[in-house]
Amino acid sequence: MLSLCFLPARAAVPSARLVCVRAASGQPAAGRTDDPQFRPLDIGRRREVVQQARERRRATLPPPRHERQPVNQQWGDVWPAPRTFHPDAVPLPLRQGFVKRPNAQAPPGKHANAELMKIANFLHLTPPVIERQCRALAKFCTPWPEGLTDERLDELRPLEVITQDFLHASPTLRHPDARVVSLKVPLSCLDLTETDRDKLLRLVGDRHDPKTDVITLTADRCPLRRQNRDYALYLLTVLYFESCKREPWEAELRTVADAEKFVWAGSASEAAVAPLGAAADVVNSYGEAVTRLHNEGEDESTLAEYRKAVVALLGLPEHVGAN
Repeated sequence: MLSLCFLPARAAVPSARLVCVRAASGQPAAGRTDDPQFRPLDIGRRREVVQQARERRRATLPPPRHERQPVNQQWGDVWPAPRTFHPDAVPLPLRQGFVKRPNAQAPPGKHANAELMKIANFLHLTPPVIERQCRALAKFCTPWPEGLTDERLDELRPLEVITQDFLHASPTLRHPDARVVSLKVPLSCLDLTETDRDKLLRLVGDRHDPKTDVITLTADRCPLRRQNRDYALYLLTVLYFESCKREPWEAELRTVADAEKFVWAGSASEAAVAPLGAAADVVNSYGEAVTRLHNEGEDESTLAEYRKAVVALLGLPEHVGAN
């Protein structure tokens, strides 16, 4: 028999292994099999040992949490507070993302989806959770006063401040339109005379809604919402006091044509009707028709009312007014 033995470079190290390749008819070398320093190398068995070691190290992963959740669970216990989206906790087949071919490809799923983790979610404020929280807070609340209706509340607090809050995915939490503040106030709650009201309407211009008799002031010049709110309140204060202020030149230069609305009392029309000697109710009806014609404009209703009042004032036959 012939045996070839290869000693490693560090033969002096006791733990060095000796690799022996036997080339013979299958008979071991005499005096070699029982020696612990000459262990044979079994290449095939080495692979089996490595595979078994890998299987032992491989951990058995449990199924996702949403597959183990019972159907009758309380969602508020799963998602009690605001947090980043977690795919294993949400039992919904959500998809979000961009694909090049929307007709042929589906958006990416919820697992390992960065788009779902970027945006804020309201999974902690589902309707059942809100209802449960309201029931918990109900013991700290008092009943709403029965006499405090919406109409009464508008009388007590007529000032309305309108702001907007935005929820969006952006590097900054601030939205440029969130600083805009709109202030609405009805003119009926302001202590104004007819002259003061006329002057205020000229100052606000098209910010007054004649149908609702409400003026709207919008402030968006300042970078913060609180600053715009203070500026809007400042504008309302200045407009009120400027409307109540009187300058000497206003009484001298103001004419009837400068009035915002036609006023029957003391007008030239009232003076022209007085010599006719008509009844008081006829004169009042004519005054109302003239006032409505000047203030609301000419249409079928105002012209018909004015024609009827003129016929009654002059004592003409009724068929003249019909024509």
